[in-house]
Order: sequence, then C-alpha cells, then structure tokens
Amino acid sequence: MRAGSGPERPEGATRAPRAPTPRPMVRARMTARRIMTADDVRRAVVRISHEIVEKQAGTEGLVLVGIQRRGVPLARRIASAILAHESAELPVGALDITFYRDDRSKVGQQPLVKATDVPFPIADATVVLVDDVLYTGRTVRAAMDALREFGRPRAIRLAVLVDRGHRELPIRADHVGKNVPTSREELVSVRLEEIDGEDAVDIESAVD
Repeated sequence: MRAGSGPERPEGATRAPRAPTPRPMVRARMTARRIMTADDVRRAVVRISHEIVEKQAGTEGLVLVGIQRRGVPLARRIASAILAHESAELPVGALDITFYRDDRSKVGQQPLVKATDVPFPIADATVVLVDDVLYTGRTVRAAMDALREFGRPRAIRLAVLVDRGHRELPIRADHVGKNVPTSREELVSVRLEEIDGEDAVDIESAVD
C-alpha cells in the first residue's frame, strides 16, 4: 500500500457507480387570458334572466336551482335580476351532486360535500339548473339525477355562464352567457364576488 493512497481495490474490482443527481422538479407556468370582466359577467346574468322569463312566457311555475359551488350565487343573481325587471321573486335552491357523479373514484375517498337545500316543491315546476361552466355534461347529468329525489318537474332547463364545448353527453344549455372555444388542456377559471372576492373569467393554460 502506498502512503496516503488509501486501501487498494482487489484485482478486477470496479468502482461503484455514483447515484444519479436528481433533476430539479420543473413546475408548469400558467398563463391566463381574461375573457369576461366584472361588467361582462353582470351583463350576461341580466341577459340570461330576460331569456329565462321570455322562454317561460312569464315567471309562473319557475324555480332556480344552483349547482354547488358557483352555480348557487349565479342562481341568486339571476333571481335578483328577475325581481328587478319582473317584480317577481323566484325560489332559489342549492344542489350538491357529489354522490351522483359517475367519476366519484377520481374525487377521492372523502369528497368535500356541500349543502343541498331545495326547500320548495319541484313537482310540475320548470326547474332552471344554473352552473358556472358547461364542459362534458356529466355534472349536469348528475344534477338531473339528484333532482329526482325532490319530485318530477314539468321541465328542466339549463343556464350557464360559460359553455366551453367538449361535450361527452348529449346535453346543451338553454341559456349561455358566453360560448368559448377551448382545448382540453386549458382551464376555465370562474371567479365570483361571493366566493372569490371578484367577478372575472379567465382561460388558463400551461407554458413549457
């Protein structure tokens, strides 16, 4: 052994390979493009409220049911707009569709359950379901399944703030605030004053 050289390796021995240096995790950067301002949201709600009354030829037999979470404040806003221009106060309910989804396995073992509150009869009523974004249609189908627990309505209609396309079920909205072509990789982010502190709709996409 040579001084200071350390222990000699046996004949034919090879040096143990070094562990690869872990590469830093790179997070996708998101960019946002605003498609609706607070004024756009307000005008869309007012327009939808007029369309609902016009399609019903009045307010008799109309009820509004918002799909949790952001469909609920939207339903209340539509009801307020109808009260302002028709002097008619419509019942407003809230519907949680967690246990009616066909993709519950993707939600997790302990999904966050929100309140369902439909404190009025819907039998023989025209129910307008209200949601923020219409995408595949599966949320709406789950909402219609959940409504069956409360009776058989005369008709079910759908009002949404944004329709982004990519339907997987034969469902369409009767009243739409804005139709927005999107890719499946994009995210439509709806923010409402009652929940998020502001009114806005953005399209978010990842940038490499």
